[in-house]
Amino acid sequence: MSGIPEIRLLGSADASVLNNVASGVFDNAIDTRWTSEFLADPRHHIAVALQGEQVVGMASAVHYVHPDKPPQLWVNEVGVAPSCQGMGIGKRLLAALFAHGKSLGCAEAWVGTEESNVAARRLYAAAGGKEEMMVYVTFKLGSDE
Repeated sequence: MSGIPEIRLLGSADASVLNNVASGVFDNAIDTRWTSEFLADPRHHIAVALQGEQVVGMASAVHYVHPDKPPQLWVNEVGVAPSCQGMGIGKRLLAALFAHGKSLGCAEAWVGTEESNVAARRLYAAAGGKEEMMVYVTFKLGSDE
C-alpha cells in the first residue's frame, strides 16, 4: 500500500463510494438496498479509509438517545483490509467516528467484541477504550436474507 489513506465520513449521497471495497473490509458483499437505507438515516454513521478510489477500511456506528441518558455512540464494527492492517487505520477511523459523535452531543461511545478477539481489543485499547465486563445476548427475529 502506498500513501496514507484518506479518512472520510460518508453521507447520504455517497453510496457509490462503496462500489469499490477491498476484500476483508466488510463481512459480506455490499447490498445497495441496505446501503441506501443506512446512508439515508441521520443516526447511522460510517467512516471509510480510501486508498485512491478503493475503500480499505471502515468503521460504522449509530448514535441514539434514551429518556434518561445523554446521546451515546454505539460502534457497530470496524473492518480493515488484511493488507492494510497494523498501520493505524482502525484507530484513525474510530477517531473520526468519536469526533463526529462528540459533535452530535454524544457523551460516550461503546463497542462490544468477543473476549478472544485480541486484535480488536488491542485496537480499542490503543484508541483509549477501557474494557468493562458484559454479557452479549442475541435474539433471532426472522430469517436471514
